[in-house]
Amino acid sequence: MSEAASAPAGPATVGDSEFDRDTAVTRRAPGVYDIDLSAGWTVLGAVNGGYLLAVLGRALADALPHPDPFSITAHYLTASRPGPAVVRTEAVRTGRTLSTGQASLLQYDDEGNEVERIRVLASYGDLDALPDDVRTTAKPPALPPLERCFGPQDGPSPVDGGSAIADRLMIKLDPDTLGWALGQPSGKGEMRAWFGLADGRDADPLSLLLAVDALPPTAFEMGLSGWVPTVELTVHVRCRPAPGPLRVAVTTRNLAGGFLEEDAEVWDSADRLVAQSRQLARVRLS
Repeated sequence: MSEAASAPAGPATVGDSEFDRDTAVTRRAPGVYDIDLSAGWTVLGAVNGGYLLAVLGRALADALPHPDPFSITAHYLTASRPGPAVVRTEAVRTGRTLSTGQASLLQYDDEGNEVERIRVLASYGDLDALPDDVRTTAKPPALPPLERCFGPQDGPSPVDGGSAIADRLMIKLDPDTLGWALGQPSGKGEMRAWFGLADGRDADPLSLLLAVDALPPTAFEMGLSGWVPTVELTVHVRCRPAPGPLRVAVTTRNLAGGFLEEDAEVWDSADRLVAQSRQLARVRLS
């Protein structure tokens, strides 16, 4: 075997990674796309909402004249499952700097009826055309160094609630938000972590749609357990991320009536706020 053939493979690149393959859509007709939703991005058997948002985001990037999601709002109508799905897109308005579109992801139920899983409305533009000025009071989360944080692979056994998606992500949680995994939740609605894709692919605007919904739910650190399904998720992409791991901070201020909000910030290696999100999620209280 030659030295070149035996050399270890380097990190995956944008456009050539598992994330890219599993979010790739095939255009069947103008505005209509086919995809096979991968079981590799499931949480307790359900397809992760951030992965689904990236699928819809990729279809809209093809359907609209602008390349990058600026703002995308998704309503999760029914739980998606691995397997075939159809994405239908529609351009709502096209302008010089922004275009707006909507998209729906649909699957068939066991009786062969078409069921809408998600509906989104999004505005797209060109992140590279934005001015460089930044005026902000926001600050990056104060995370310990990556080597002092912990992920699912650092425990003696799989973390309760772990899932297939964990094998595809590099998540290293701040120990101060890891009490839930040790049976000692802090009671605070906070979750912080270093984040990346396990194959080393650098972040881009589409993977930011995954990053905001990839950490364990803040409900875990509030002493609750079980699935926390997303009802609505809005993501703002602020700039194209620099290479290197991301830092993600998620907070919840109010849990009432079986619902909570999660506010997320995503920071890149250049200390820039590259994405923000808010979602409404349902929690099991008993």
